[in-house]
Amino acid sequence: MIPVKEELIRYVSFKTSRSGGKGGQNVNKVSSKVELICNPDELSFFSDEQKALLKVRLGNRLDQEGNLHIVSQEDRSQLVNKQRTLVKLEELLKLSLHVAKARKPTKIPKGVVRKRLTDKLFVATRKQSRRRPDID
Repeated sequence: MIPVKEELIRYVSFKTSRSGGKGGQNVNKVSSKVELICNPDELSFFSDEQKALLKVRLGNRLDQEGNLHIVSQEDRSQLVNKQRTLVKLEELLKLSLHVAKARKPTKIPKGVVRKRLTDKLFVATRKQSRRRPDID
């Protein structure tokens, strides 16, 4: 179960900086780029198995200290970028903790097998009729 944003905020820290992109002259003055930093080991609402699963699935996104960094600089507003990073974190956690159902092997229906064999027989007889007659 993924916690609500209010609970997530307690376990993450934010770093702001100036971002590139649209914003005109304002982009040089305002720190609108937001970087969310979260350590999956510190998330107390997950079990140890879930934390291990997070480490495995997010392994390529973690730095050397085990922190997850999520950056947003799409908007001119720092607040909107902050909310976007939280949404991205929620989605990442959901995807990482999702366990795919095991596939149940199914038998091929008898009608399908029968149709394949009759089609095969039809093609074989057609090819047989194309042969030169055997003269003994």
